[in-house]
Formats: sequence, structure tokens, C-alpha cells
Amino acid sequence: MNYLSPLRIFAPMLQVNNISFTYPSKEKTLQNIGFTLQKGEHLCIMGESGCGKSTLLKIVYGLLDVDKGNLFWNDIQILGPEHHLVPGMEFFKYVAQDFDLMPFTSVSENIKKFLSRFYPEEAEERTQELLEVIEMTGLANEKVKNLSGGQQQRVAIARALAKEPELLLLDEPFSQIDNFKKNSLRRRLFAYLKKKNIACIIATHDGNDALSFADRMMVIRNHQVLAYDSPSNLYQNPKEKYTASLFDDVNEVFINNQTLLLYPNQLEITQETTNLKATVIKSYFKGYYWLIEVMYNNQLVFVNHHKNIEHKKTAFLKFKKTV
Repeated sequence: MNYLSPLRIFAPMLQVNNISFTYPSKEKTLQNIGFTLQKGEHLCIMGESGCGKSTLLKIVYGLLDVDKGNLFWNDIQILGPEHHLVPGMEFFKYVAQDFDLMPFTSVSENIKKFLSRFYPEEAEERTQELLEVIEMTGLANEKVKNLSGGQQQRVAIARALAKEPELLLLDEPFSQIDNFKKNSLRRRLFAYLKKKNIACIIATHDGNDALSFADRMMVIRNHQVLAYDSPSNLYQNPKEKYTASLFDDVNEVFINNQTLLLYPNQLEITQETTNLKATVIKSYFKGYYWLIEVMYNNQLVFVNHHKNIEHKKTAFLKFKKTV
């Protein structure tokens, strides 16, 4: 199925038309995947391991030949290794989970690799700009082999941006980066991409990646598109538990003859006596709140609360979401 944004006015830069792909001796890997991407637009692809996220990035980059369908960047058809001796689109950059860096040269030399030697001042200025984006100015002269996995991941992103590609493809780009660095880097990187009007597709397991930066989000399950919308719409109005679970713990609660999908923050424990009587099973400290696991009507339910509650205590629930 082809998913098009309702705000499309101009012809899309990237058009993926109902593509299917299968690895040799395997079942279908991707089936009838279709979407468009505008210049400067950011798309997040989410789904469990093995659903085809990384494969889709490789297809868009031109590393694999599709079994069915086609892809275009403007009026240029994207073709794989059957048609190109050196596969890969020259105006795209793809950052895989193996970083392919030059380990015995410095961070700055890795970034400068694809920049013109004829314009050393411009190359240096560009390198310094990208070092700031990845927050590694102080490690500019450090050899890559001495860096941590997370630091190498950041260098790979900077190197991909050196020549300002039209489309950046990122495969789990923050997987090895510490949480305290991840949030800051994510803000800097996607603000930079928007400033430069660089389109981006990111494959990730982290729902915060989608909520933080993406204009659109695609959920792949069983090798097909399960959901495609803005991250806010998918978060606030999930149609399937699987989609909701990509963002947070989610409760599937049967009440008033209907099944509701509710996040723990859409429930509260109240001092009032309500008809939603539950028993506390366990409490988990989460920092500024506690995640309380309760048994309600023979269903395990999670609810956020401002303090710990003892095991086996009675708790009365109130639904913040209209039911």
C-alpha cells in the first residue's frame, strides 16, 4: 500500500512504489512497502528485530535489488547492484551499524575524507562545524581506534554529513551512545538536518527517536506496513497494542464492553472509592514517579503514581482517558 501525506503539494523527492524483497532461501522480508518523502522531511521506521527496517534502508540506498515495485529520487530511478558496478546513490549517505571508519587516522581526518583537498580552509571549517554537531570538538585529533563504540558511531554520522547529502539514512544511529549523551546529540543532529534541509530516514527501536524528531513514522510488522502517520497521532490514538508498545508500557484493559489501550500516565490512583478496585502487586521506582503494577478484574495493569504503595494494598483507579 502506498501511504501519502495529506499535506503533499509538490512532487516528492523520494517515491517508494509498493516494493517487495526476499533474501535467498528466506520467507518474504518486505511486502508491498510504499511511501513518499519530501525534501527535508524526516521519517522514522520502527518495528521489532527482523521486520525489515535495515533491509529497507539498504534498498533505498541502492544496495539491494527489489523483487517487485520501484523507487525514484525525483525522476531518477534507484537501482541496485544488478545495474551498478558500484551500488549506492551518490547523493545519499547511509550510516550502517558497522561504521566503516579509518581506525588509524584521527576523528577530523575521517570527517575530511570526502572533502576537497583543493579548499583546505572550507574543509576545516566544515569539519569543525560537524565536530560541534556530534559534540566531539575536544577529540578532533584522537585516533578512531582509541574511541568507544558510541564515539565511533558519532564520527560515522559526521562523516556521512560532510558533503551535505540530499538524503541521510541512519540504521540504529544511537544504539551505542550513552543516555546522557544521546538526548543532547539527538537534538543537535536533527536541528542541524532541518537547518540544512536534509531529508532523513532512520531505523530505530527507540520510540523517543520518533517523538523527538520525526515528521512521519512508519511501523513495520510481519514484513508489511502496520501503521503510518505522524508520531503524535500514533502515540495518542494507537490502533494496535503493538504500535503503542513501541513508545511505552501499555495496558490493554477491558471495560464497559470495550478494549482500551492506555499508557500508565493515562491512569491514576485516587483517594476516591471508585468501581475500578485493584490490588497492588509490585512497585517500581522510576525516578520522579513510581510505576505501580496492580491486578484489576483479573488483568495486570500499570499506572504511574507519585509515591510507593505497599504490596497487596487496595488501590482505586481512575481513567484519565474518556471511556
